[in-house]
Amino acid sequence: MKLPRDVSGEDLAHRLARLGYAVTRQTGSHLRLTRRAGSDEHHLTIPRHSSLRIGTLANILRDVAEQVEMSRDELLEKLFGAGR
Repeated sequence: MKLPRDVSGEDLAHRLARLGYAVTRQTGSHLRLTRRAGSDEHHLTIPRHSSLRIGTLANILRDVAEQVEMSRDELLEKLFGAGR
Protein backbone atom coordinates (compact mmCIF):
# COMPACT_ATOMS: atom_id res chain seq x y z
CA MET A 1 0.00 0.00 0.00
CA LYS A 2 1.25 3.46 -0.87
CA LEU A 3 1.84 6.07 1.84
CA PRO A 4 -0.85 8.76 1.98
CA ARG A 5 0.37 12.24 1.08
CA ASP A 6 -2.06 14.38 3.05
CA VAL A 7 -1.77 13.23 6.67
CA SER A 8 -1.54 15.86 9.39
CA GLY A 9 0.19 15.28 12.70
CA GLU A 10 -3.13 15.52 14.55
CA ASP A 11 -4.75 13.00 12.20
CA LEU A 12 -1.87 10.55 12.61
CA ALA A 13 -2.04 10.86 16.41
CA HIS A 14 -5.79 10.15 16.26
CA ARG A 15 -5.25 7.08 14.06
CA LEU A 16 -2.44 5.76 16.29
CA ALA A 17 -4.86 5.83 19.24
CA ARG A 18 -6.37 2.66 17.68
CA LEU A 19 -3.09 0.92 18.54
CA GLY A 20 -2.99 2.15 22.12
CA TYR A 21 -0.97 5.36 21.67
CA ALA A 22 -2.09 8.37 23.69
CA VAL A 23 -0.89 11.95 23.68
CA THR A 24 1.09 12.42 26.88
CA ARG A 25 2.30 15.97 26.27
CA GLN A 26 2.69 18.73 23.75
CA THR A 27 5.77 20.90 23.48
CA GLY A 28 5.50 23.72 20.97
CA SER A 29 4.41 22.24 17.66
CA HIS A 30 5.19 18.62 18.55
CA LEU A 31 3.06 15.92 20.16
CA ARG A 32 4.52 13.20 22.37
CA LEU A 33 2.63 9.90 22.18
CA THR A 34 3.16 6.96 24.49
CA ARG A 35 2.04 3.35 24.22
CA ARG A 36 2.22 1.14 27.28
CA ALA A 37 2.39 -2.63 26.82
CA GLY A 38 2.93 -4.38 30.14
CA SER A 39 5.98 -2.84 31.72
CA ASP A 40 7.29 -1.48 28.38
CA GLU A 41 6.68 2.02 27.09
CA HIS A 42 7.16 3.26 23.56
CA HIS A 43 7.38 7.00 22.87
CA LEU A 44 6.86 8.84 19.58
CA THR A 45 7.26 12.48 18.75
CA ILE A 46 5.04 13.75 15.95
CA PRO A 47 5.12 17.25 14.48
CA ARG A 48 1.72 19.00 14.52
CA HIS A 49 2.07 20.10 10.91
CA SER A 50 -0.89 20.36 8.58
CA SER A 51 0.79 17.87 6.25
CA LEU A 52 3.63 15.62 7.37
CA ARG A 53 6.59 15.18 5.06
CA ILE A 54 6.61 11.77 3.43
CA GLY A 55 9.98 10.81 4.96
CA THR A 56 8.82 11.82 8.44
CA LEU A 57 5.62 9.80 8.06
CA ALA A 58 7.55 6.78 6.73
CA ASN A 59 9.97 6.85 9.68
CA ILE A 60 7.18 7.14 12.25
CA LEU A 61 5.23 4.28 10.67
CA ARG A 62 8.33 2.08 10.42
CA ASP A 63 8.98 2.62 14.14
CA VAL A 64 5.35 1.85 15.05
CA ALA A 65 5.22 -1.26 12.83
CA GLU A 66 8.32 -2.62 14.53
CA GLN A 67 6.89 -1.90 17.98
CA VAL A 68 3.50 -3.54 17.35
CA GLU A 69 5.09 -6.39 15.38
CA MET A 70 3.24 -5.82 12.11
CA SER A 71 4.47 -5.45 8.59
CA ARG A 72 4.38 -1.94 7.16
CA ASP A 73 1.55 -2.91 4.78
CA GLU A 74 -0.53 -4.41 7.62
CA LEU A 75 -0.07 -1.22 9.63
CA LEU A 76 -1.01 0.99 6.68
CA GLU A 77 -4.13 -1.09 6.08
CA LYS A 78 -5.13 -0.85 9.74
CA LEU A 79 -4.56 2.90 9.94
CA PHE A 80 -5.51 4.11 6.46
CA GLY A 81 -7.39 1.21 4.86
CA ALA A 82 -11.07 1.07 4.01
CA GLY A 83 -12.82 4.28 4.94
CA ARG A 84 -9.65 6.31 4.66
